[in-house]
Amino acid sequence: MSGQRGSTSRIRATGRRRRKPSRRRRAAVVAAWGLAGLVVVGGSGLGYAYFHLNGNLKAVDINNALGKNRPENVDNGSEDILVLGSDSRSGANAAYGEDQGGARSDTAMVVHVNKGHKSASVVSIPRDTLVTRPECTGDVSGEPVAGQERAMFNTAYEVGGPACAVKTVEAMSGIRMDHYIEVDFTGFKKLVDKLGGVEITTSRAIDDPKSHLDLAPGTHTLNGEQALGLVRTRKSVGDGSDLGRIQLQQDFIKALIKQATSVGVLDGTKLYGIADTATKAVTTDSDLGSVTRLASFATGLKGLGADDVRMVTLPVRYDPADPNRVVPLEEESKQVWTALRADAPIPASALEESAGDKGDAGQIVR
Repeated sequence: MSGQRGSTSRIRATGRRRRKPSRRRRAAVVAAWGLAGLVVVGGSGLGYAYFHLNGNLKAVDINNALGKNRPENVDNGSEDILVLGSDSRSGANAAYGEDQGGARSDTAMVVHVNKGHKSASVVSIPRDTLVTRPECTGDVSGEPVAGQERAMFNTAYEVGGPACAVKTVEAMSGIRMDHYIEVDFTGFKKLVDKLGGVEITTSRAIDDPKSHLDLAPGTHTLNGEQALGLVRTRKSVGDGSDLGRIQLQQDFIKALIKQATSVGVLDGTKLYGIADTATKAVTTDSDLGSVTRLASFATGLKGLGADDVRMVTLPVRYDPADPNRVVPLEEESKQVWTALRADAPIPASALEESAGDKGDAGQIVR
C-alpha cells in the first residue's frame, strides 16, 4: 500500500503527470526550508519565553533508532543536517490534500555547514530518485521493513519515518547526519507571513494556472500563499519537470534567507511571534529537541548569508527504463559526497552532466 502511494510522485521529461499533484506536496519544499528562518530567529532571540517555545518543539531519537551501524562520526567542526519537508495531510494540513493515513517526504536536502560555519553546501535529492533503500524499522508498527532495490527515495520516510530517511541518506552518501530537521508545511506558510513576506525579482513573467501564480517581470513581495504558488510552479519553468522546479525553489530559498536575516532589527514582540511560529513548525532530532540546544545550534549558523550557501541538485539522469524516475550519476554523485566528507567545495565537474542542473529554471528568480 505504501509503495502505491509513493508511486504517485513522478518526474516526467515532458512536463506531464499522470495524476494531478496536490498543493500540499508542491509546497513541501518551502516547509523544509523553515530551517532558514529558524536559524536566524534562533540567533536573534529564540531563547525568549523559554517554557512556551520549548513546549512547541517535537523531537525524535534518531541515534537510538539507528544504533551504532552508521558512518563514522567525524568531529572536524563541520555539520551535516538532513532537512525534510513532510507530506502529512492530517490536521491543519488536510486543506492541501486528502489524508491517506500516512506521510511522505517529497523534499529532502542535505545541508553541509563547513568548518568555521562561514559557508555551506546544500544538496537537493529529487524525491523520485531511484536508490537502494536499506532495511528499516517501521516508525508506527515497530516491525522490520525490508530493503528494496530501485526504490523511490521518498518511500524511505513513508515506510520508516525520520530514522529510515536518515539511514537511506547515510547509505547513499557515506556521511553521518549530525542532525535532522523536519518542517510542517502549514506552520512554515505562517512563518513566511510572520516574516512580512519574501521579496523576489523575476526576470520574466511566470503564469502557471495550476499553481495559481501570475507574476509579471519585476520585484514582488510574496506572502505565504503566494510563496507556495511559486514553489509549485512547474509548467512555466525549465523542461516542466520536478528537476526544473527544484532550481526555482533553490533560488526562492536564497531570497528567503535574505529576508530572514532582517529579523534581528525587529522589536521583541515580533521576534517572539516569529520564534513561536517557527518552533511549532519543526520536528528535530533529540539532540536539538529543546529551545536551549536549538538556540545554541542556530546561533552558530546565524552568520551564514545567502551568498555563503551553494545549492545544487544531486547529479542525476532520467532513468532509461522509466522516464518518470531519475537515477544518480554514479561517479558525479560520488564526487559530491566525497567533497562534503572532506569539507571541501563541490567541484563544478560533478554537475556538468546532471539533468538537474540544466535549463533556464534557475535564471528566473533572484
